[in-house]
Parts: sequence; structure tokens; C-alpha cells
Amino acid sequence: MADIGVEFAGLSFRNPVLTAAGPAARDGKTLLEAAEGGVGGLVAKTVSVRPADVPKPNMAAIQKGRVGSRRGILNAELWSELPVEQWLEREYSLALSSGLTLIASLGYTPEDVAQIAPKIEKAGAHALEFSTHYVGGHVEIAKALRESVDIPIFAKLSPKVDVADVAKSLEPYVDGIVGINTYGPCLRINIETGRPMLGSEAGEGWMSGAALKPIALRCIADIAQVVKKPIIAVGGVSDGDDAIEFLMAGASAVEVCTAAVLEGPTVYGRIAKQIEKWLDDHGYDSVDDIQGMALKHISKKVEMRSASRVDMEKCTLCGLCPKSCVYGAITMNREEEELLIDEERCERCGLCISVCPHDALSAD
Repeated sequence: MADIGVEFAGLSFRNPVLTAAGPAARDGKTLLEAAEGGVGGLVAKTVSVRPADVPKPNMAAIQKGRVGSRRGILNAELWSELPVEQWLEREYSLALSSGLTLIASLGYTPEDVAQIAPKIEKAGAHALEFSTHYVGGHVEIAKALRESVDIPIFAKLSPKVDVADVAKSLEPYVDGIVGINTYGPCLRINIETGRPMLGSEAGEGWMSGAALKPIALRCIADIAQVVKKPIIAVGGVSDGDDAIEFLMAGASAVEVCTAAVLEGPTVYGRIAKQIEKWLDDHGYDSVDDIQGMALKHISKKVEMRSASRVDMEKCTLCGLCPKSCVYGAITMNREEEELLIDEERCERCGLCISVCPHDALSAD
């Protein structure tokens, strides 16, 4: 059985799946529920010098009637609605009673973090994650924290900055990088009322969930190629395969937000078990064995030289690949229980390989 425990920046986690600073980590009780749900470590919702005045409504599915974890949401969430004093007196203590490593999130200016970080350290948090969320000042905030506390510091980056450059500038002052924040601003309209779905100014919100994952994955790979500090990935992790991708791109752990909002706290344990099973099935002993393994391939051009081929032992004749082949190169013979690929018509686009849920298709 693979070892899925991870250690980095002097911190230990029972598995690489963490909560993310958001509504599914909004107080001590919620963090305890995450611990019971199998999470590997805790990241609390962001606090600041004053509680947030969050607009109502503040969350909406990207598509009507589609709220599974494979979909995304828009949110007009801000930082914690709870005063920092409540976190210091009650919420962090509750979270720490789980026995798991706790990372407290805070923002947003150098003056803000310098004021509250020492109090959070005294309350028992094992590390800090600071978020600028598009307000900038990354290095100044990192310096203020470095002068204020002795515990590890992680900087959370926005996808709208040059993440590699910013991460490199931060490396001397932080113990790790977190990427990425939600993307936006975005908008959704209720077509029955003609009004925005969110109650924020201009109805704008920020995108999270599965739609964010390709952006987040690229950011993690970019960061991993320029810094040596640990990286925590966040953005669209819905299952073990998502987590494996981020680990291969250079992350040491992943944070989960939207999937936990939509599925509840047991999602963390499900993803952790899926990571463990994948490692076992592929003959790996630990998370370390795959961490960063995709980076050596990213700088090289990948060329699909052969037509797609099918492994009929894996193929279930589900019909997804013929539907997705716009070139008409794939046909299915249900009577003979076989999938046929016309090599001359195959344009080597690769879509069929990526849509196959059973890894039955491949190519050179």
C-alpha cells in the first residue's frame, strides 16, 4: 500500500489533500468536519483586520441544473465574515483539536498582516498562507510576515499575474507558494429575471471548480520550473486523477474548495483514497515518486505520429470516441464487439484519447 503522507516546509500531513481558504473552511466546526471527512491538513478561511461584508447572494453554478463537482461555480465571496478575534479565541482552537496541521490564511496589506499574524501564531497555527487576490504587493506582504512570525509562510498567487516571475521574486521570503486563486471577474445572468445571479457590484463573481483546472495546472508547472520551494496547488481538484496531475506538474499537495462546497466534507477522503489506489495500481510507493515527473516533458514538443489504436480488453464500447471524432475515423461494430479506427482518416488530433474514460485508446 502506497504511503500518501507528505512533508514539506517542516510540516507534516497525513495525505496531500487539504482544505482551501473558502466557504468549506469557514469556521472551526467546518474544519473539524473536514478532518472527519479524511482531509490531510487544514487551511482556514482568510481573515483580515475586520470581518467581510459579503454580498447576498454570493454563489451561483456556472450552468443551470449542473452543480456536480465536475462543474464550476461563480462566487462573490470575500474573506471571513467572522471577526479575527473570534478566530483567535475559538475557531483556530477547534480546528487544532483535530490534531491536524493547520495553516491560517490572512490578508491583505503589509500593515494588516503585521498586525494580526503574531496573534494567529500565538493561537497555535502551524503556518500562514497570505492572499493578495489581485491587490498586489506580494513581496511587501511577505516581508512584513517574515518580520512578524517564525512559522512557515505560503504566498497564494492570482492567475492574472505572471506567476513564475512573482513566485521567483517571493522565494527569498516565503517557505512555499500556493496557486491559484479564483479567476475573474465573471458574470452570469438569470434569464428568467434578466438580473445577475450574484449580489455583488455589477453582479460580478470569480470562477472556481473544474473550469479553472487547466489554468491552474499551467500555473503550477510554470512556478515549479523556476522555484525550489514547495508548491500547493488549488483550482478544480475534483478527484484523485486531478490531484495526480497537479503532483506530476510539481505540486507537493493540493487544496480542495469547490468540490467540497458541492459534495460536502467526505470529498477529501474520497480524493485521498483515489490517490492511494492510483499509486498502488501503477506500482508507486509514495507521492514523492511522482512529484514533478511531468516537468521534464513540458518543455518538449509532443507529436502524435501514429493513428489512435484501441485496447479491446479495456474498451467497453461506450460510444464516446465515435461521437467525438469529427473526422469520422472511428466506427463501432456492436455485433462483433469491436472498435474500428481508419488510419487514413485519423488526423491525430488526440481528442479520442483524452475523452476515453477507460484509457483504452493510445498512440505513439
